[in-house]
Amino acid sequence: MEVPLSPLLPIIARASTHAGRTAVSCAAQNTTYQQLLDQSEGLALRLLDGRDDLGEARVAFLVPPGAGYVASLWAIWRAGGVAAPLSLSATKHELEYTLTDAGVEAVVVADDLAERVAPLCERLGLRRLSPAAAESAIVGPAATLPTVATDRRAMILYTSGTTSRPKGVITTHACIQAQVESLIQAWRWSADDRIPLFLPLHHIHGIINILSCALWAGAQVEAFAWFIREAVLQRVAGGAYTLFMAVPTIYVKLIDWLENAPADQRDAVLGGFAGMRLMVSGSAALPSSVHAQWAELTGQPLLERYGMTEIGMALSNPYDGERRPGAVGRPLPGVEVRLQDESNVVVAQEGSPGEIHVRGPNVFREYWNRPEATAAAFVDGWFRTGDIAVVEDGYYRIMGRSSVDIIKSGGYKLSALEIEACLLNHPAIAECAVVGVPDDKWGERVAAAVVLVDGAELSLDSLREWSEQRISSYKVPRLLRGVDSLPRNAMGKVKKPAVVKLFG
Repeated sequence: MEVPLSPLLPIIARASTHAGRTAVSCAAQNTTYQQLLDQSEGLALRLLDGRDDLGEARVAFLVPPGAGYVASLWAIWRAGGVAAPLSLSATKHELEYTLTDAGVEAVVVADDLAERVAPLCERLGLRRLSPAAAESAIVGPAATLPTVATDRRAMILYTSGTTSRPKGVITTHACIQAQVESLIQAWRWSADDRIPLFLPLHHIHGIINILSCALWAGAQVEAFAWFIREAVLQRVAGGAYTLFMAVPTIYVKLIDWLENAPADQRDAVLGGFAGMRLMVSGSAALPSSVHAQWAELTGQPLLERYGMTEIGMALSNPYDGERRPGAVGRPLPGVEVRLQDESNVVVAQEGSPGEIHVRGPNVFREYWNRPEATAAAFVDGWFRTGDIAVVEDGYYRIMGRSSVDIIKSGGYKLSALEIEACLLNHPAIAECAVVGVPDDKWGERVAAAVVLVDGAELSLDSLREWSEQRISSYKVPRLLRGVDSLPRNAMGKVKKPAVVKLFG
C-alpha cells in the first residue's frame, strides 16, 4: 500500500503548532518548540552535507537529556536517517558493538562526551558531529530537507534477548506514531502536562513513553541527567509536575525517603505527589506491597503497564477505574493481545496461563540484520513476547517469562547470556551461570554462580570492580556464589531454576 507523503513528519508538524511553548527545560534553561525545530533543521542539513536524503543510513547519537538530545533525534529523522541512541553508561566495548552491528555511518556526540567515542570514530572511519553544528547551518526558506514517508525505518534500539549479544529493534515512523497515539489516548496527555525525565533515553520507557508522548502533545519536559532525588523532590514539592513516570526501584527509594524525612519537607513533597493527575510504574514488576505503600502515603494509586522494546506498550491499567495491584491491565487502544499455551492453542479461558502475543501497528518491523530471529519472533503475524500471563476478571497478570535468560533489574531488561560471556573472560572463572534472584527493591538482582579455576579465589568486590570495566554497571552481578559444579540436566544444559535456588 502506498503511504501518503507529507512535507513534515507528524511529530515535526505537531511541534510547529506549539512553536512558542516551552518544550524542554534543563538546568533552568528553557527551550521552545520553535527553537527545537530550528536546531534540528540546522543539524539535519549538516548531516546531509549536500545529499538529498540519508536514505535510512544509521546515525548514532550520544547526547545527555535535554534540548540537544531532542534536536539530535529530530535532525536524524528529518534528514532521512535511522536514529541509534547510545547509552550514556555504555563501556567502550558496548559502544563499539552498537556502532558496528548497526552499520553506523555518523555519530552525533555532545562536546563534553566526545572523548568517549572519538577514538572509535577514527578507527572505524565514522563521521563525527556536535549538536552545536546546527548553529552554523543555513536554515530558512532556502533550506531543503527530504520528504520522509512514515513507513520508513526511524529508530534502532538495542535490547537483550535470548542470544548472547543485544539485537537491534527496528521501528518505523508509523510504528512510533502508533505507540505514542495509543498512550496519548489512554493516559490523557495534553499540552498542559509537565513531566520530569530522568530515565535512560536509549530505552523505550524514556524515549517513547515520556519524551515522545510529551512532545507529541505539546507538553513540557524537565530533563535531569539521572534520578537526582533531592532535585526532583524539590520540584515535586513546588507543584512543578502533572505526571510522573518511574521504575519500581525509584518508588522504593522514594518510600524510604518519605518514611524518614523531616515532617516539613515530607508534607510538601506529599502535597506535590498528591496533586499530580497520573503516576505510572513500569519496566519491571511492581510489588503489591509497594503499590499499597505508595497509595497510603500519597493517595496516588500507581498505574502499572506492560510493554517492551519490540512493541512499545501493549497493556495498561485504566486511567479511570481500578488500578489493580499485581496486574498490568487490559490491551491499550489499537493493540491486539492474546495468550497461547504450550500446545500452540489460543487460551480462551480466564485463569489459564499462556504466552503473551501482540499484534498491531505498534509492533516493530524487524531485528536488524537478523532475519532468522525476526521470523522466529512471530507466529501467524503475532509477536511472541516470551512472557507468560493469565487473565483474571479481564486484567492481565504477568506470571513469569518463557526465557530464563532474561533478567529484569531496576527497570532494565538484561541478557544473562551476555553477562555470562563477559564473566567467562575472567581469569579465575572456569564456568558460570547468571540468573535473576527475586528482590523487592530491584525486581531481580543479577546473581552469578561460578566454578573457579583450580587454586583461584574470587570475591564479589573484586568481581564487580573487574566487571565494571567491561559491562554497564547495572549488568554487574550483585550476588556471587562459588560452587564445585553447576546443576545440569541429562543433556548437559545448566538448570537455571536450580541455580536460583543456590541463592536462597
